Amino acid sequence: METRRKIALITGGSRGLGRNSAIKIAQKGLDVILTYKSNRDEADRVVEEIQSLGQKAIAYQLDTKEVKSFDAFVKTVGDHLEENTGSRNIDYLINNAGTALYCPIPEVSEEQLDDMVDIHFKGVFFLTQKFLPFMNEGGGIINVSSGLARFALPGSSVYGSMKAAIDMLAKYQAKELGARKIKSNVVAPGAIETDFGGGRTRDDKNINTMVANNTALGRAGVPDDIGGIVAFLCTEDARWINGQRIEASGGMFL
Repeated sequence: METRRKIALITGGSRGLGRNSAIKIAQKGLDVILTYKSNRDEADRVVEEIQSLGQKAIAYQLDTKEVKSFDAFVKTVGDHLEENTGSRNIDYLINNAGTALYCPIPEVSEEQLDDMVDIHFKGVFFLTQKFLPFMNEGGGIINVSSGLARFALPGSSVYGSMKAAIDMLAKYQAKELGARKIKSNVVAPGAIETDFGGGRTRDDKNINTMVANNTALGRAGVPDDIGGIVAFLCTEDARWINGQRIEASGGMFL
């Protein structure tokens, strides 16, 4: 009898850390469902790369700010899984999608704050809630946070505060879902060279140098520094890690 392949769903899986994580998860032998906000072509390329590894993959459009769309999304995913696996369930949910906001406290608008709450907390909270009935026992939730929930850099008050909320949410998820053997953990990257936030860390030499000078390992991070950690948490080897915040920053601002 063929062993059922485990399935991970990752939001924002078409680029940056999400793309790297999706591919690393597939390399661990899991099938992957990924979401993208607007760029279907990028998402399709990730799907093709995962399929080339011998794993199944599919991409769906999802704006994690639009909580009212979640019921339809969960149904679409469930219908696909039931047709192809005989079950509507997934094993791992990786809440990765997000956007940056660089704005001094006196200049933050109510609309900007509301957007960040919706994307980085409300969306994460309710997407997870919607998938809980369809998560297999022994699976896990991985919430992507940030080093900015531990240290403060001017201009990131809203983003960092939302990520601090995510750090605490994972503890509550771990506590409440323990009876179902569902784990919840946080991966908190430091500054990474991607197009996140307009590619600041990657493209602005002054910011990149500042990060490198304040990181024990002497450089800014790259997606390959993060994806493998997310993938590891989707394996049996990580079964006893629960309710933890794993910062992967190379030792930034120690």
